Amino acid sequence: MDTDLSSPRPSWLARVFEVLTVFLKLGLTSFGGPIAHIGYFRREFVERRRWLDDEAFTDLIGLCQFLPGPASSQAGFSIGLLRAGWAGGLAAWCGFTLPSIAVMLAFAAIAPDLGGPAGAGVIHGLKLVAVAVVAQAVWDMARRLCPDRRRAAIALFCIALLSLLATAFAQLIAIGAGAVLGVALCRPDVAAAPRRLPSHQGHFRVSRTIGVAALVVFCALLFALPLWVTTAGSQTLRVFDAFYRSGALVFGGGHVVLPLLQRATVATGWVAPNDFLAGYGAAQAVPGPLFTFAAFLGWMMSAPPRHWSGALLATLGIFLPGLLLLVAALPWWQALRARPPMSAALAGINAAVVGLLASALYSPVWTSAVLSPADFAIVCIGFVLLTRWKVPPLAVVVLCVASSVALALLGHG
Repeated sequence: MDTDLSSPRPSWLARVFEVLTVFLKLGLTSFGGPIAHIGYFRREFVERRRWLDDEAFTDLIGLCQFLPGPASSQAGFSIGLLRAGWAGGLAAWCGFTLPSIAVMLAFAAIAPDLGGPAGAGVIHGLKLVAVAVVAQAVWDMARRLCPDRRRAAIALFCIALLSLLATAFAQLIAIGAGAVLGVALCRPDVAAAPRRLPSHQGHFRVSRTIGVAALVVFCALLFALPLWVTTAGSQTLRVFDAFYRSGALVFGGGHVVLPLLQRATVATGWVAPNDFLAGYGAAQAVPGPLFTFAAFLGWMMSAPPRHWSGALLATLGIFLPGLLLLVAALPWWQALRARPPMSAALAGINAAVVGLLASALYSPVWTSAVLSPADFAIVCIGFVLLTRWKVPPLAVVVLCVASSVALALLGHG
């Protein structure tokens, strides 16, 4: 696949600014949670800008789904790192994450004044947007990543597996099963069509020394922080440890982190149950990663650190472990992915990612949004606009939200 990276590249500073600009736009418009973000990212970086080809992009998504932490933020950081080095990774993370944090903190200030059918209609309309976006991602990725019966069977097996598993590790198990089935079933396909990776595809400029250092820091914080909290008795350390542990132990990201955050904040009395639920509803309605819910919780804590210091501690704590693990994994991932056995495993993982997307399309995306025939009609229109008419996602967001608000107002008229 030809990419724009084959032509003379702009300067390093220009690339960093480009990464910041692109991810800032995504941070302002990427509604729908981590699964929908995959669709936005693929459209922006594979189809439009061609910074990655389909295989490299989906391999990266498979890695981020496999690791603990926020998958969309990890993927965004990796793409920024690929495009413009470490400054590009930081620019990608800031551009994609800070808008959502700003909105969540603003919501923390104005939450008592919100309500009514119009507000409910806005939130519900954004959920309908997520259905259309995830459906488009499933449609596009299934056509490219499950081109034969073997990989289609792996995707279907993962859908069935996820329907039976009721564990926080379900996504990890599905990805692992996809890798095993890929090695067993996809070697003939890999041998017939070997993976050709241009020098610029998947080269993340991360040495093994840096990878080992990131892993050491991750483990040190994970195991030493609880001892430090016990010894020092510091509430600041206790808050940072609670959010760090939530980010380090959650597989699948997104909604899976909510039980951990509930135990870390509500069960400890730091955040009132009603505030927690209100913030969760807002987090589903704003663009960007769901993990920015932590900033809201840090702001709303009943005792110091709270407000700005609490939001900063919570945000740093929940995002840091996933980024450390990603940096630790990248050197070995990019070395292994071109080998034939690993290529077969990645073919299975890619198919498993399609199964994960399809499963998430049903629950929680579809089940929490499509509640009536009118909702179904709005979703179908949004899906067709995205897939056939190639309407910009922001226009689809406006249409779905306006339709939902109009229905809500008519229902209360």
